[in-house]
Amino acid sequence: MKAILTYNSIGMAKSALESINGCNLFGDKGASWSVIYVDIDAHNRNRSIFETLLPRESSSKAVDSALLSTVSYPAFATHEEILVTYTKANITKKLKSRYGFKRFKRDGYKCAIEDPNRQYYKVGETQDFENIENEWPMFFLYMIIDGVFKNLPQQIEEYKKLLKDVMRVDSVGDPLVPMFYYVTKENVDFEKANPGSQLRSPGPECDDEEDPPLFLWNQALYIIAQLLTSNLLHINELDPIRRYLPSYNRPKKPGRYSAFQTRHDTGTATDLVVQVVLIAESMRLQAMMATYGIQTQTPHEVEPVQIWSSTELVKVYQHLGVNKKLNLSGRPLRPIGALGTSKMYRVCGMTVLCYPLIFEVSEFYLYRDMSLLIDDIKTELQFVSRFWRLSGRPTVCLLIREEHMRDPQFEEMLDLFAMLKKGHCDGIKVRIGRLQNLLSSSCMEHLDFMNNIETEKFDFQSFKQLEYDYSGYQSLTDVPKTVSYEEDVINIQKYIYKNTSEIIQVIRDGVGLYSQAQLYGILLKREGLDKEILGASIRTQLTNLYHTAGCLHYWIAVRYCSSLLRHTVDSISPFITTVLVNGKQLTVGVIDHKETVFDKPMTPDAIDSIIYSTIQPYNVIQAVLQQEIILYCGRLIGTHPDLFKGILKIRVGWVLEAMKLQLKAEKEKKILENLSPYAIRQLLQKILTIKEWTQKEQINMLHKRMIEGCWCRVPNKFYNQVWDILVRTPRGIRVLNQVLPQRPTINHMTHSELQFGLFVENMLIRIQIPEYRQLVVELLCIVSTILIRNPELTLRDELNLDNLIIQANLMFCKDNNSKVNDKLDQFISSKYSITTGYLARAVVNNILTGGQLETSSVDLEEDEEDEDKCKVS
Repeated sequence: MKAILTYNSIGMAKSALESINGCNLFGDKGASWSVIYVDIDAHNRNRSIFETLLPRESSSKAVDSALLSTVSYPAFATHEEILVTYTKANITKKLKSRYGFKRFKRDGYKCAIEDPNRQYYKVGETQDFENIENEWPMFFLYMIIDGVFKNLPQQIEEYKKLLKDVMRVDSVGDPLVPMFYYVTKENVDFEKANPGSQLRSPGPECDDEEDPPLFLWNQALYIIAQLLTSNLLHINELDPIRRYLPSYNRPKKPGRYSAFQTRHDTGTATDLVVQVVLIAESMRLQAMMATYGIQTQTPHEVEPVQIWSSTELVKVYQHLGVNKKLNLSGRPLRPIGALGTSKMYRVCGMTVLCYPLIFEVSEFYLYRDMSLLIDDIKTELQFVSRFWRLSGRPTVCLLIREEHMRDPQFEEMLDLFAMLKKGHCDGIKVRIGRLQNLLSSSCMEHLDFMNNIETEKFDFQSFKQLEYDYSGYQSLTDVPKTVSYEEDVINIQKYIYKNTSEIIQVIRDGVGLYSQAQLYGILLKREGLDKEILGASIRTQLTNLYHTAGCLHYWIAVRYCSSLLRHTVDSISPFITTVLVNGKQLTVGVIDHKETVFDKPMTPDAIDSIIYSTIQPYNVIQAVLQQEIILYCGRLIGTHPDLFKGILKIRVGWVLEAMKLQLKAEKEKKILENLSPYAIRQLLQKILTIKEWTQKEQINMLHKRMIEGCWCRVPNKFYNQVWDILVRTPRGIRVLNQVLPQRPTINHMTHSELQFGLFVENMLIRIQIPEYRQLVVELLCIVSTILIRNPELTLRDELNLDNLIIQANLMFCKDNNSKVNDKLDQFISSKYSITTGYLARAVVNNILTGGQLETSSVDLEEDEEDEDKCKVS
């Protein structure tokens, strides 16, 4: 079936990977290279995609009967009962019919009016199949089998009766389940005019004298259903690996390889404890930590276990699956995620523990912010605790480097370690201990495929311990701290047209770090990175500036240099993928300039090229600042997906605009570009959670609408509401000289199609004033409410949203004896209960009069505080 090639297939793949993980294709005594290994982080992304989109089938299909075979027999791809129940209810409500289930809305496959000689439909042609889709009895069989597995006798009896009515017998009296039931060509128009009125014929069509061809899929399901309901077959015989059970209830087969295990509620081991190992870079650091009651181990003390960077593990995994005869090149050189680094590994005779990506020292500046690292540690532990699916406990390695001591926030890290020592971290159970004591309870993965590879060729680099002749610092008071830095920034515009020698002289005379960075930026444009200035290349000068500013935590200079050097966030690709698998899209670009959409995973090189070509020509610092936002959004959406509810596209340029507006509202004199990475993340979380703190801080409604407008966040089912308006507005919807036409929009799309939501969102985002954009969203909700309460109403004229808002503002100003303001500041600053009333009156005065419907007949009962109908929920 065609539908299975969409998100249904992700669920199938997820189940298959869980089932085959650790399986040796040649049996228990097979070779080491014939073992199947599942990438736990990639598997988690598959799970996230699947469970995020349920009960949807894909971006173009709101629901598809093929999902029955994924959430139930044979895949049992999720054991979240609420999700399974909701998905089944959605399918039965929208697709269940007399003769079977429709596969999905507007499915033209094998319909009487389908042209079988064409491979593709024409644009908008699928609307021709609406209400005449074929009905497939096989889904009755799936529901019977599901009823047996779930012990639902009422469901079994219901679908047995429905199946009985559609069964046929062949010429020798054997039962036959037709492939599908269809509306014959001569009855198509009658069925479209009155859905469900016409009898359907079993398909495919054949001569009366001949038996119809057997559809083996149906026949197989029928035999299985009969055997189960007759108690001739037990479900354990049909499902020998017990996919129908949560994996904590499945029989465990002992082996050398990791196995999936979940629990009732959140899908992890019932007593899950995240094990934490603290590794100090040197003995003097270990001694200083001990004075604060924090017990650590050095790399020498954990021997023979080796501490590796995750990049070393990537080198190992690139040999997984290599087969020259089949032209298989092995695992791509992509990073190992948080779940992968939480396993212990046996590889090439060594026992290895890897530290997470957050501890990698890279060219990108984020690792310099201690507060950000502390927050990343908490996020890492929370992520591992929430999504761990393997038997054995996860073991997370936390590195403590000497450079951390010189950070002003190092005491905050000590507080974090003290909290971990007590056995908890933000509600997560943790256990700090010596690595040797944690080995037996860890998840151990044996990478036996390396046994046949000549390991002498590889030089695996373990984490090196620093050696000193003296014990060093006794406490934090002995450690020299970084100092704060400020400068008088020059007006760079004055130097753009000066010659190169003049600019060099300004640098020689001595200016601040940020000023130097800007001047080198001018020279870089003219001369290139390799031009020698003051005894070194521009590249070298910028690199030195970058490190100097980094040590001083002067972030605006750090970011400017980083952008000029074209730095890219380490492993930015997985963070973009995390956003995408949670059902969102990303765009990068400076406001009022071209945006680039990320709607599918991309390679790091492609991402780097897009970011620097789309952003840097218009704003140097945003080329790296937008990367920060992508990283933070990727981390946040992985642990708190609800924060992004109502947002279809995360437009990073507009996110930065919202952050600037928030700083301005707080009357902060700080510049966004000079905030620390941690402060940027905190500000991002604040503007994401504006609904939660609005009432406490009693902020101006104008400001709230500005922030929500920047996100283009809409209420639940908003796009369905716009569709309903469009269906009853033949001349379309207009806002700021943009028209959302009724035709061909409703011909080419369906009301719950993701593409329709993106189509409307693209129209909204062209409104350059964010608060006005939000007011338009509220107005559309009000129009929808009125139309729902008055089902007989059809709008004859074009729905001009701008005119309605102008009229509402005029009435507001008149009632409040205030001067009419084209900027609408007073109106938009008013509470929802006030603006809702005036917008509703404008709708009545301008749309519902003129003979379409008497105003008095319109039901406009309003709950003044019922904000969910007219604002972001």
